[in-house]
Amino acid sequence: MINAPELLCPAGDLVRLKCAVDFGADAVYLAGQEFGMRTASANFTPDELREGIEYAHAHGVKVHITCNITPHNDEIERIPTFAKMAADMGADAFIVGDLGSIEAVREAVPNAVIHASVQSGVTNYRTANILHKMGASRVVLARELSLQQIAQIRANTSPELELESFVHGAMCVSYSGRCLLSSYMTGRDANHGDCAQPCRWSYSLMEQTRPGKYYDITETDKGTYILNADDLCMAEHIKDLADAGVTSLKIEGRAKSHYYVAVTTNAYRGAIDAYAKDNNAPCPQWVVEELNKISHRTYSTGFYYGKPTDSQTYESAGYIRDYTVAAVVEGYEDGHIIASLKNKFERGVILDCLQPYCPPFEVDTTAMTDEKGEPLEVANKPTMILRIPYEREIPQGSFLRMIAD
Repeated sequence: MINAPELLCPAGDLVRLKCAVDFGADAVYLAGQEFGMRTASANFTPDELREGIEYAHAHGVKVHITCNITPHNDEIERIPTFAKMAADMGADAFIVGDLGSIEAVREAVPNAVIHASVQSGVTNYRTANILHKMGASRVVLARELSLQQIAQIRANTSPELELESFVHGAMCVSYSGRCLLSSYMTGRDANHGDCAQPCRWSYSLMEQTRPGKYYDITETDKGTYILNADDLCMAEHIKDLADAGVTSLKIEGRAKSHYYVAVTTNAYRGAIDAYAKDNNAPCPQWVVEELNKISHRTYSTGFYYGKPTDSQTYESAGYIRDYTVAAVVEGYEDGHIIASLKNKFERGVILDCLQPYCPPFEVDTTAMTDEKGEPLEVANKPTMILRIPYEREIPQGSFLRMIAD
């Protein structure tokens, strides 16, 4: 077995954390009620944080705590108390964004494991080395780096310094997410995790001497999404990332659904495991297909192979969604999958099952019944319980999917 990179997955709340753990994460990253760069996700109360850390550790998974906002004076004063609480609960590392926050965490928790956040803007080896001297054991590299530039950083830094890179999820049109556009247009501060995503909005031109007269930037009647970046997907390039020296592969998405977390975690687990068995083997085809079964924008490889020339979509900021969740497995009894309905479907539909640590497989619903064993022609009542014959047990929490209308 080859020494494979770590798989680091998002946990926007306790449900998402358990999904990431169950579907194959080596580590998860999350935030408390303050200091994290995602206010759109529920995040963790102190009680939830304790429960989440205990659940992750029981399954051999590490927990990284984000303290990576750009803090103001009142916030920097509260970081030590939060860091001490999280450390006492067993947090494995702190993802910290600015120099003052690094100092605040280290003063509160002298033996804290520090990861310098992507908000630190690490684009060269000198910055990486300075952060390492300040106590960071890992740096999260800026999204704007190529594989060649990452390899140069690896060659000029201590082998003890870990390098973490994003491999999947939304990209930001601004430099490493440090953007004032949201604050300027809506009053929502992206640097405090409250981005309104104005880069995803449609824009038109207005000529100065013709107020109120708008002109489309493109030939469509929808304006143009001139700032809209495609999503990142590097599942087929694990070997290139590892060869460049990346030691942790990070999936973006703390504000995404638990289904998104399950699919991306399981897919990248499959890609990494395939690489670990044979570093010259291609990415399994099922991994590529899985990542098209979640809501996503057009995929690209970002900056990894040089300056991107086709990593923006100008016609729309909408998502591509080929599959939807039909039901979630609640258990297995007397040769039947027990599942709770999520979306309507008719008898005879072949469902696609997502189970942890394996490629998807088909489940035939021709003989499905309701909870009382009565045959069903259509499953259409919210939260109803289904019984579907199947030859082997499928774990609780697995997803049964169908092609979206």
